[in-house]
Amino acid sequence: MIGYPPPWVHRPIAGRILTMMPYDGGSNRRWLHQRLGSQIRPEHRGGGVWAVARSHFRHLVEGLAERFGYVDILLDFRQAERCDTRCRDARGDDCTCSCLGENHGGAAYWRHWIEVGDTTLVAPGDVVRRHVRLTARG
Repeated sequence: MIGYPPPWVHRPIAGRILTMMPYDGGSNRRWLHQRLGSQIRPEHRGGGVWAVARSHFRHLVEGLAERFGYVDILLDFRQAERCDTRCRDARGDDCTCSCLGENHGGAAYWRHWIEVGDTTLVAPGDVVRRHVRLTARG
């Protein structure tokens, strides 16, 4: 059963996951409880969009694919910037780091670098969204 608009699940960087299911005579809340458990607290946000806890992501995606034949999945990731302490702390002009000199000698002082190894630095970057369509197994 494929409805319009197509079902989707969105996993943002933080907070509850969002899902949209085509209107089905008011049974979507009941379906969510049957699929994810009677103790869940789905929040209806209007327009067929529901918010549920992040821990239900896998069961929700699989259930929607079974119910509608497919589900579109939107995954948000934070793309980290990478550099090296030797580059950030450099004093000369030569840079052989993967940042191509962008952070050389502390040039990107506004980034909130986190050391994740002996010399590796990471900093939060832009949000990147991936789209995947999962189809039901035949």
